[in-house]
Amino acid sequence: MKKLLKLTPIFLLLIGLASCSSVKVAADYDREANFDNYKTFAFFKPGIDKAEINDIDKRRILRAIEAELMAKGYTKSENPDMLVSMFTKSNQRVDVYNNAWGYGAWGWGGYGGWGWRSGWNNNNQVTTTTEGMLFIDLIDTAKKELIWQGSGTGSLNSNNPEKKEARIKEFVSKMLEQFPPEK
Repeated sequence: MKKLLKLTPIFLLLIGLASCSSVKVAADYDREANFDNYKTFAFFKPGIDKAEINDIDKRRILRAIEAELMAKGYTKSENPDMLVSMFTKSNQRVDVYNNAWGYGAWGWGGYGGWGWRSGWNNNNQVTTTTEGMLFIDLIDTAKKELIWQGSGTGSLNSNNPEKKEARIKEFVSKMLEQFPPEK
């Protein structure tokens, strides 16, 4: 039992770290749009140029979007049915881990009352992470209207180019799982 109590904080920390690594995605779309009509795409350069991300990561994102759309049967075209744009945002995320695990017991207090006595000090850990948001917009070329928007939120902190590229692919893949929307 004592061994289990000692391992519990480590187990909870691992669960917490694993949950931080997930990508949260959402999508919204025009309910009036007929997604069966869209077969081709192109990138909307003016919108992509405004994305506040370095050019290397921008190219990684565009390659991932292109690969996902082509895997779904869409074709890149000079005369597309839909335009693909993207933009990014970032937020500072502050996590406070309160490790108040310890031993203690109910008992007679030194000042005339009952209470809880903890044998360990509370260890608060504060971490700050940059959390990025990626938005992918799909625009009807003829109508010049937004027909679908996906968003993904998660951490992209990595100095390793391979890990960063894999993380970007994960973002894009999870977002585009929701495209086209089910009827």
